[in-house]
Amino acid sequence: MKRRIFKQCQSLFPEWSRRPISDFEFDDPKGFSSFTMGIRCVESVQPPAVLYRHLDGKENAILDFETEKEVFLLLGEQDIAAHCYHYDTTSRIEFFYRGRTLVADDLFEPDHLRQIANELFRFHRLKPTRLPQQNFFELLHDKWGRLARRVLEEESVHFPTDERAMCEELRAIYSPETLEKVRRCVPEGELTFCHNDTYHGNIMKLDSGKIKLLDFEFSCLNNRAYDFSNLFAETVMEHQQPESPYFRIAEPKYGDRELGMLIDFYLENAEFQNRGAREKAFQKLLDDARRMLVLSDYKYALAALPLAVKPIQKIRFIPYAYQRFNKFLAAC
Repeated sequence: MKRRIFKQCQSLFPEWSRRPISDFEFDDPKGFSSFTMGIRCVESVQPPAVLYRHLDGKENAILDFETEKEVFLLLGEQDIAAHCYHYDTTSRIEFFYRGRTLVADDLFEPDHLRQIANELFRFHRLKPTRLPQQNFFELLHDKWGRLARRVLEEESVHFPTDERAMCEELRAIYSPETLEKVRRCVPEGELTFCHNDTYHGNIMKLDSGKIKLLDFEFSCLNNRAYDFSNLFAETVMEHQQPESPYFRIAEPKYGDRELGMLIDFYLENAEFQNRGAREKAFQKLLDDARRMLVLSDYKYALAALPLAVKPIQKIRFIPYAYQRFNKFLAAC
C-alpha cells in the first residue's frame, strides 16, 4: 500500500520522483470510517509532506462524490480545509498540517473554544450549491441504516457470543421508532451548512497556535447547534478500563458553562440590534445544543457498526455501538 501511494505522489510532485521511498516516512493509517496517512520526506523537497486520504470503496459516504468534492474544494478556497493537490474517486492528497490534534482536555481551554467558534462561524456562512435538502440525521438513517442492518442481520454470526446478544438489541437502531426519537431531538429552524463531526480528534492545533477543523466527510445541512453539542461528544470516552471491552462511555465532564462559552464566542462574530436580541439568540442556541447532545451517541453507534466487520482501529465496535445506543435510548 505504501509503495502504491508513494508512486501516485511521485507522479504528482516532480521533486518526489527523484527520491527513493527510503527518503520518506509514512505514518500508520488512521481514521474511523476511512483511513488517512501522513507522508513526509526527510530531505528538503516540495511539498515537504502530504496527507493521503483513501476514498475508494467508502460505503458510508453521506454525499455523492461530486458534491463531497465541491464541498471540500470550497472549504479549501476559504482556508477552512487544507489545500488540495489531487482529488479523484479513489483518493485525495492534501497539504499536511504541522501540529497536533486536540485531546479532550483541550476543549476546556477558553482560547481553543474561541478559535473553534470563529472557524464554525465562517463554516456556517458557506452555501455549497449541490447539497441534499434533507438534514444530516435523515441522511444517516437512510444511508447508514442499510449498512447497520446488513452487519447486524447477516454478519453477526462472525462475532463472539456476547456480541451476538448485543447485535439482537442493536437491531432497533434502524427501526422507524428510533428514527422518530431522533426527529424529536432535532430543533425546528433553518438548516445550515454544518461540519457534523466536530469532536476534538477532528480539530488540529498548528505549531503556530492556530486552530483548524479537519475531516469534512459528514458536512451537509443540519441545525447549527449540533456543531456545538457534538464538540464535547468524545470527552465521555474512557479507555484503559480493567475489564473487557476495556473502555466505557462515562458521564459528561462538560455542561452549560462550556457550551455557553463556545456559543458566546461564536456570537461575537455576529451583529445584533440590541443586547436583548443577542441574549435571545444565545439562549436559543444553548437550548438547541442541549437538545441535540444525545444525537452524538446515536450517530457514533450507527457509524461504528459497519466497522465491526473490517475495523480500521483496534477497538471492539459492537460493544462501543451498544454502549452508545443505550446511552441515547436512556437519554430519550
